[in-house]
Amino acid sequence: MREVVITGLGIVSPIGVGREQVWKAISTKASGVRAIPELAAAGWIVPWGSEVRGFDPKEFIQPRKSIKVMSREIQLASAAAEMAWRDAGLAEAVIDAERFGVVGAAGLLYCELAELEQPFKSWSNQADFDIEQWSKLAMGEMYPLWMLKYLPNMPACHIGIRYDARGPNNTIAQGDVSSLMALAEAAAMIHRDLADVMIVGGTGSRINITDLTWHAGARVARDGAAEPSAVCRPFDLHRGGMVYGEGAAEFVLESRDHAERRGARPLARIAGSASRCEAAADSLAPSGDAIRRAIQAALAAAKVESCHVGHVNAHGNSTLEDDQAEARAIRLTLGDVPVTAPKSFFGNLGHGSGAVELGVSLVALDHGVVPPTLNYETPDPDCLVNVITEPCEVESPTFVKLNHNTMGPAAALVVTAL
Repeated sequence: MREVVITGLGIVSPIGVGREQVWKAISTKASGVRAIPELAAAGWIVPWGSEVRGFDPKEFIQPRKSIKVMSREIQLASAAAEMAWRDAGLAEAVIDAERFGVVGAAGLLYCELAELEQPFKSWSNQADFDIEQWSKLAMGEMYPLWMLKYLPNMPACHIGIRYDARGPNNTIAQGDVSSLMALAEAAAMIHRDLADVMIVGGTGSRINITDLTWHAGARVARDGAAEPSAVCRPFDLHRGGMVYGEGAAEFVLESRDHAERRGARPLARIAGSASRCEAAADSLAPSGDAIRRAIQAALAAAKVESCHVGHVNAHGNSTLEDDQAEARAIRLTLGDVPVTAPKSFFGNLGHGSGAVELGVSLVALDHGVVPPTLNYETPDPDCLVNVITEPCEVESPTFVKLNHNTMGPAAALVVTAL
């Protein structure tokens, strides 16, 4: 089976745009969770979250005219892909377009309310207003290509078109595990000799007001007494729920022989992956069994013993049930391994979480440290994991990345930094 290596990384996150900014935030323990004036003005129950700031899509996206048919999430993914493309040095490479593919992770892309404001006002002012006729009449006033901005497969499509990737193109929409499943799918394309190069990643936003309203603030932290930067507290005894954010990360995956032929420097190797599921759709409270089995299966696929795992990059959602279930699974399979939870920096980014979190570990490992967890102060006796709160030296370059969601799926990725 061909080895799969990561040769490029692009990241657009609440703690920075690009690897240098992200490293600065990691090394100084700077949170990306802040008050969001627009949410406060809307009277939302939690006026904080994690926005990507200082981001100008025109710096990264070509042709620029394509930006007008890109939602926020598509712009974030496209910019991250451009960074990964440059980071991998693919502009100077000779690539067989038929063996160059894209896999994206994305979910529902919610429309900005401003785009609906004028059509709704125009239609609602009519004397015979009937909301049942909205889709038939008022939608005619929308931008003709409006739908193309909000289809989940469009991030992967735009990236494929931009770089003339004519090989496999797919999108995974499986909630918080989407990014890791996309990475596993992209690696499998190379393992099975169906591609030489893949761009893969995830993008998501949970701070769009339409998304927030749809989910009614479910399981979100509401601690008004805390500073926004201190609200997300994975595995801490006093955690009170998750924080919402936005972000994207993209990676260039190649077969090792392809990377070596063009003289590329690999950042890491995808050693193994696995996904498992348990029946939790009714309770929305997984026991952690799927996480445990995913870890075991990923280690087996990677041919890695648990004692050789240097750290775990945890899902760390900062909710009572999620963190307890994950902590049990980690303890049972990996013992007292160091655990970091990047969501403490920026909260839950939805379908983009796994990709951005993986990027955080890779950026830190490139500087010789494991990234810390913010806001962990009081251990929870029901979360017996070794949470690290300061950047620490790398004992082993091999780590496990975890994600799961409340419906029952869990995914694990075993990665070795090079």
